[in-house]
Amino acid sequence: MGNATSSAISKEILEDLKLTTKFTEQEISQWYENFQKQCPSGRISPGEFEEIYARFFPDSDPKSYARHVFRSFDTNDDGTLDFKEYIIALHMTSTGRTTRKLEWAFSLFDVDKNGYITKTEVKEICQALFKLIPKEDLSKLPDDENTPEKRATKLWGCFEKKDNDRLAEGEFITGVIENENAMRLIHYEPIKH
Repeated sequence: MGNATSSAISKEILEDLKLTTKFTEQEISQWYENFQKQCPSGRISPGEFEEIYARFFPDSDPKSYARHVFRSFDTNDDGTLDFKEYIIALHMTSTGRTTRKLEWAFSLFDVDKNGYITKTEVKEICQALFKLIPKEDLSKLPDDENTPEKRATKLWGCFEKKDNDRLAEGEFITGVIENENAMRLIHYEPIKH
């Protein structure tokens, strides 16, 4: 019986996650059990995170994108994700309210974590996004967004900024909310066959 308490999720974390995500207590507890099995240390390394991601994208190369996602959720910069960071990552990338999702998207694009996004950073994330797209879907992309560079240029154009300008979080969120194109360009949605 003594073991049961150590493997159970703490009430505090559970309450916190129920507030910050839409997941139920049951879902969170279930994931915690799996998390404990997969990560006995209680921490996920970038490599392990890439493996988890790879399962979702069997037909493409999600490595560099996974690394960026990892960076954006490693909020205390210790090079690992704990259970809380991991669940919030799952939540943000799957459900999540638009504003919260966009706050996360901003931190994804803010590669150097300085509080601003540059066109170079947008290009870097677009390159990672492109590796998520299976080969046969690449050919279906519109002409003005069928390379990472074109996609970055199109996305950057949504914010009416010069090439060497910087974009703050508020501007980013407003720009994306007001522009359906931008909303679509900041992430990769698998094409429904």
